[in-house]
Amino acid sequence: MAEHSKDPRGTPRTKPRFSATFTPDVMSEIRRAAATGIYDIRGAGAKRQLPHFDDLLFLGASISRYPLEGYRERCGTEVVLGSRFARKPIELKTPVTIAGMSFGSLSANAKEALGRGATLAGTSTTTGDGGMTPEERGHSQKLVYQYLPSRYGMNPDDLRKADAIEVVIGQGAKPGGGGMLLGQKITERVAGMRCLPPGVDQRSACRHPDWTGPDDLAIKIEELREVTDWEKPIYVKVGASRPYYDTALAAKSGADVVVLDGMQGGTAATQDVFIEHVGIPTLAAIRPAVQALQDLGLHRQVQLVVSGGIRSGADVAKVLALGADAVAIGTAALIALGDNDPRWEAEYEALGTTAGAYDDWHEGKDPAGITTQDPELMKRLDPELAGRRLANYLAVMTLEAQTIARACGKSHLHNLEPEDLVALTIEAAAMAQVPLAGTGWIPGKTGI
Repeated sequence: MAEHSKDPRGTPRTKPRFSATFTPDVMSEIRRAAATGIYDIRGAGAKRQLPHFDDLLFLGASISRYPLEGYRERCGTEVVLGSRFARKPIELKTPVTIAGMSFGSLSANAKEALGRGATLAGTSTTTGDGGMTPEERGHSQKLVYQYLPSRYGMNPDDLRKADAIEVVIGQGAKPGGGGMLLGQKITERVAGMRCLPPGVDQRSACRHPDWTGPDDLAIKIEELREVTDWEKPIYVKVGASRPYYDTALAAKSGADVVVLDGMQGGTAATQDVFIEHVGIPTLAAIRPAVQALQDLGLHRQVQLVVSGGIRSGADVAKVLALGADAVAIGTAALIALGDNDPRWEAEYEALGTTAGAYDDWHEGKDPAGITTQDPELMKRLDPELAGRRLANYLAVMTLEAQTIARACGKSHLHNLEPEDLVALTIEAAAMAQVPLAGTGWIPGKTGI
């Protein structure tokens, strides 16, 4: 409608105006809910605009600080995870690891590709809800075994085969909630590993069946140490919700490593309302978790791994500067493998979506062959080629982080610190506890 069109009496009309509350997206979801009577399920992480690492900037060296020469002076990237109690901590060449994603949600080829890529890059990958596949173990030099509330696929033999154990209490996309795997993805093989009937919808539990609090968690960690002869590091993964207390309790329960997953972290499938409205942004979770470890005198002794929306070497450097020891990537790793690739645009359109927005991973129709159990679609993903693509991406992220660290005069990524950062917004300054750019003001810390 033209801005100054007129009604039948010749009176000018005002231009139609959409509601900021009832946006076209909101109205579309209301219509869908009214038509179906069921809530929307999807994969991936929060899509709403949130304070993120782009709201932070590094202060490069000039006169008051001296940079390092990129081609002559070394900048270390290696990290050791699990050095607190484990007799065999994990030594990695880069602080960028691969987050837990299940066989069942992902195809066997995708799991193999993740293992291949992580191994080429000198880092670790992680199993997920559903257990350990031979392809994943065979191609992963460092493999972390997730111990989840569902216990799907869990057995002591695989625990002993792993290089570390990750006790999953929650995910950033759904802290306090369980996952879903619909029947169309539960093939004979997936069902066999999970001790489930094939083709029947499955829901993962939201809490562990054999403990109700941190005292019981300490007993469980002790049990896992006994099963693995005190060799394997024990991680505890929590969804970002109350990061100070959850990190403190995980550390006091005996964890070697705390994995903190923000709400930008992905999920295989859960309620959209959960993904978008539960939890806190990754940026907001880091400093309280670091503070908890510092208050206990355990910072750097208990390692902190942060995940949820990590995309680049700049993000990696910012997370480490805020006090973490490493990061984990999930969605970004899948994109590196070929997820949401425009080459499959025609098929994405046939599914009612477009490349870059496809998130119906639970339907098992992924044209890229990654989030599917369809044998024909799975063939589209070459694990060896996809693994090399992932390794390239991990190498670039590491080099980018090194470039920034050298510009700040740091000889190791772990020498980055909050003093190297400023924020572009008041929200980011308050969350990261660094000054607003051009000022010395940290909201809630200095001044008014």
